[in-house]
Amino acid sequence: MPYQQFLADARSQSSWIVDIRRQLHRFPEVMYEEMKTSQLVRDTLDELGISYQSGIAETGVVATLGTGESPCVALRADMDALPIHEETDVPFRSEVDGKMHACGHDCHTAMLLGAAKLLRECESELPGTVRFLFQPAEEGGAGGKRMRDEGVLENPNVERIFGLHVWPPLPTGTIGSRTGTFLAAAGELKITIHGKGGHAAKPHYCVDPVVASAKVITELQTIISRNLDPLDSGVVSITAIHGGEAYNVIPETVQLSGTIRALTMERLQWLQDRVRSLTTQVAAANECEATVDFPGNAYPPTVNDGGVWDSVQEFAGELLGRDAVHEVPPVMGGEDFAFYTEQVPGCFVALGIRNEEAGCTHNVHHPLFKVDEDALPIGSALHACFAVQALRDLSDA
Repeated sequence: MPYQQFLADARSQSSWIVDIRRQLHRFPEVMYEEMKTSQLVRDTLDELGISYQSGIAETGVVATLGTGESPCVALRADMDALPIHEETDVPFRSEVDGKMHACGHDCHTAMLLGAAKLLRECESELPGTVRFLFQPAEEGGAGGKRMRDEGVLENPNVERIFGLHVWPPLPTGTIGSRTGTFLAAAGELKITIHGKGGHAAKPHYCVDPVVASAKVITELQTIISRNLDPLDSGVVSITAIHGGEAYNVIPETVQLSGTIRALTMERLQWLQDRVRSLTTQVAAANECEATVDFPGNAYPPTVNDGGVWDSVQEFAGELLGRDAVHEVPPVMGGEDFAFYTEQVPGCFVALGIRNEEAGCTHNVHHPLFKVDEDALPIGSALHACFAVQALRDLSDA
């Protein structure tokens, strides 16, 4: 099938794709709670006559089209929302207080279902197997790692994988990515500063963890500015401070949390070691004790295979025009798509959704984040094109 036909068909089914997206947007579910989302995915696959397995990584769904044999390629969408209260004025805004699809995963899921619909209509022409990964818990829950560990890249083995992410910096109708590291390795940081509490009117009888915490926060910034090579990239950000309950009481402890990011796992480990060393020493200099933890799963960097990105540029240039395909610099955001590309050559691509006239200008993770829905059929077509092109390339190899 000519790739322009995929785009034409996707645009003719735009209202179907957009309706799914809006249903998902109204009822956002955070990591590992995607029960309604998973049910909608399964119901839609049933309507399309596409077989699937569910309950993978708790709420994940894996659907399959094609011969069921090698070669096999995978398309991935994440499904979870964020604990952010929506402030947009869209008529389909979140109906769940404190939760919002502020990172576009509703779009990702709808676009992948749109691609499944496109490929279902030409299933008999597929020279292999296409696997659709509807994944939970990208936002900190490492759902990609759990999906991978539960075998979604096996039987038959996935040989290429592709993912899309809506991208506010790029205008609708364009895409961007790069060879090599595209997104950073990312991890969580938690620090507890222990002091000695007491009456705020008698600080000389206390050991103040608030003052020590302020010094720790300030000194942590010197890691990037004074310890890291200026030509390297890293982030150490403290994003939350919790300590004390009353205006006249010095608390026993203060808790800090934040994130550490780098472009390699080796550099991320180096930053973690430096954070631990600096924090404990600054706390000790202020007669406090500090515990430093890195909970959860550190996400590896998202690394694109050069050959796969070259292929994407070819069909995307045919689909959207050469000027619509951009090479973009690395970004310090993290993505658990990285757990798949640790095992399988793949490509993660930014899909432009910026439209000033429609008010689609805010970045992801913002309560006013909006998406230009004209981009959704483009995303579905790109998924379908990737599946067909990758299967052809693998079959001809």
